[in-house]
Amino acid sequence: MSIFDIFAKLEQEKKSKAPAQPVEWLVVGLGNPGKKYENTRHNTGFRVMDALCAKHNVRCDRAKFKALTGEAVLGGKRVLLVKPQTFMNLSGEAVRAAADFYKIPPEHILVIFDDISLPVGTLRIRPKGSAGGQNGVKSIIEQLGSDQFPRIKVGIGAKPHPDYDLADWVLSNIKEDELPDMNDAVNRAVLAVSELIENGVPSATQKYNGKAAQPKNCK
Repeated sequence: MSIFDIFAKLEQEKKSKAPAQPVEWLVVGLGNPGKKYENTRHNTGFRVMDALCAKHNVRCDRAKFKALTGEAVLGGKRVLLVKPQTFMNLSGEAVRAAADFYKIPPEHILVIFDDISLPVGTLRIRPKGSAGGQNGVKSIIEQLGSDQFPRIKVGIGAKPHPDYDLADWVLSNIKEDELPDMNDAVNRAVLAVSELIENGVPSATQKYNGKAAQPKNCK
């Protein structure tokens, strides 16, 4: 090996050891840990995170910050994926721990969660806002001291009737006839994550807000 080859090899090794791109975003999916809650309406945020990991061939299984975490490059940015394991009502503890560690501002914390005010299969993307009765989001707002974080809400449908217990409803399983709409919403939410990070909330809103158009029956 010539001296020139040696210098070329050393230069290549130096480049390969260059510091990694810093984490610039948190993407947080809300839910409850454990098999018992796996298919419930309240675990829609986890469902989106699992689909996101599958699409980008990454894992979210490293225990850190009271959460299961993983990393991905989405929209050209290095992102920490977060599935809080604190149970829904304490989700903010995991989010704050991760945000403090990486010094991520609220504006770069994207939270994905279920919303009973939206029909199943409907997405609503917003740059900020109140908790709207969602306890996981309420916890995040309390821990961050801010509601200025973007969010993707996924509709799980309203209670069947006014007297139906809310906890029983959100902890009920998605029905078989709702699965096509739910799966469609999950897939569009996955696309919305990268779009939002790369091009901002208005672009993601324009492309993915609402419900996918249903094909018309051919006559």
